[in-house]
Amino acid sequence: MQSGLIYLIGPSGNPNFGDEFIAAAWLRYLAVERPDAEVWLDCPQPGLAQVLFDGLHPRLRVTNTLWRLVHENADVPIETSADTIRARVTGLGSPSYDLGLLKLREAESLHLMGGGYINENWSHHAGLVVAMRAVRDLTGARLVATGQGLMPLVTSAPAEMPLFQGFSHVTARDEAGAAAYRVDRGLDDAFLGVAGEVARARGEAALYVCIQSDTADPERFETAVALARTAVEEAAGEGRKAFYIEAIPGGDRAAYELMADLIPEERFLPFSHIWTHGLPLSDSQTWITSRFHFHLLAAAAGARGIAVGMKEGYYDVKHESVAALGSGWSLAMGADEPGMPPHRGSLQAGVAALVSQKHAEAAKVYPRAEDQPGSRSANAAKLFGITLGTSRRNKIRHGAN
Repeated sequence: MQSGLIYLIGPSGNPNFGDEFIAAAWLRYLAVERPDAEVWLDCPQPGLAQVLFDGLHPRLRVTNTLWRLVHENADVPIETSADTIRARVTGLGSPSYDLGLLKLREAESLHLMGGGYINENWSHHAGLVVAMRAVRDLTGARLVATGQGLMPLVTSAPAEMPLFQGFSHVTARDEAGAAAYRVDRGLDDAFLGVAGEVARARGEAALYVCIQSDTADPERFETAVALARTAVEEAAGEGRKAFYIEAIPGGDRAAYELMADLIPEERFLPFSHIWTHGLPLSDSQTWITSRFHFHLLAAAAGARGIAVGMKEGYYDVKHESVAALGSGWSLAMGADEPGMPPHRGSLQAGVAALVSQKHAEAAKVYPRAEDQPGSRSANAAKLFGITLGTSRRNKIRHGAN
């Protein structure tokens, strides 16, 4: 267990800007603080994840061992699938799984990265936690969960409650999730990479729009598009451009097609563009978006905006957590049709302290190798030729590829 292998678990590779941003932030952090460690990322789409995160950590490996195990048992009740998952992790016996499961036993830690995917919307994802606990029972590996979005509460699998029993460190990104599971209230994992992204690409003083069609209550999509169209028309009346930003390819295109008469194709910025060149951000912008991480990042840059809740009990909790940090954005929940706030919130002024808080959590989860008893990090770095110069460390830390 003391091999130094770090095992990350998250919903990467689909792609989804928020999920990819969080994984990239952790990989950049580990490239600076633990460049000698072997890092495995377990995610649903390892092929695309390998492309997205190429070069972010010198010893990154990508797999889908646990996600495949969970997805193959998604159609049965979690009470039943939990037994199957535990038996597979502990008993082996399947050539299609054994080598991946044996690799898990080498991990010093298993880290469930942040995001809103362990909740009642996808209750079968609780199987990831079941698998993590099964590994810990075998090897004593340290279990960690950070920046979790846990609402709506998983109501099934009472045998697995409390869900995070045996974890050494757990934080939820909102008060409701922290209270429900009696874990610490923390910050979304995106704060690990906020500073680098805000500085990465300067955006025009324009209106930026993103309305999703996935994970939405049926009646919300049409009303959200109508709200966005009104905002685009008002911006045009003021002589301001409007851009459409895509977080999930396809899932965000549907709304754009309904306002393509107002926003020309050359001002549609696909996921591939913002991933490669950065999310265009500035304090002179306005936004209307249903995407949580666009709300978080744009508000951190000082933009004003309207956050649209698309699914009750899920997206309202997410957006309210950013509002609670001082985004100053109007919240369009249910039938609400708020106007654009006249002034920016306090989040931009307080973001440095929040970033420091998140980095302090990361340092707690991953103490510097030289600070650990019996550390062999210097020898390992020399052995594998992974010494990073100052300029390279800074590039990784701040998001340059």
